[in-house]
Amino acid sequence: MRVSFETIDNILIAELDGELDHHTAKEVRDELDKTIDAFFIKHLIFDFRKVTFMDSSGIGVIIGRYNKIHDMNGRVGVANYNKYVDKIFAVSDLYSIIEKFNDTDQAIKSFSE
Repeated sequence: MRVSFETIDNILIAELDGELDHHTAKEVRDELDKTIDAFFIKHLIFDFRKVTFMDSSGIGVIIGRYNKIHDMNGRVGVANYNKYVDKIFAVSDLYSIIEKFNDTDQAIKSFSE
């Protein structure tokens, strides 16, 4: 799993590439937390365009970052999800706390308002 970051104002876009599972969750979690803290991020957008697999450990990463951002009165969204990831988010009810966007531009626009 590779994670690349882009910041726009106080919005962090985290582009995930590969499998978000029990083998990679800790590394992804640590990278996200370090970046959020270093850049005083308020909002987080997960770009799932290149995610090929996600298990319950990945769900834990998402929920943990949601809690961190929510505590700072920020918002969390997911964009560019495939059918597989969309189903996991729907079945696990993540969409009750994580906002769903078709692409990162839509998420950025919403978070910038």
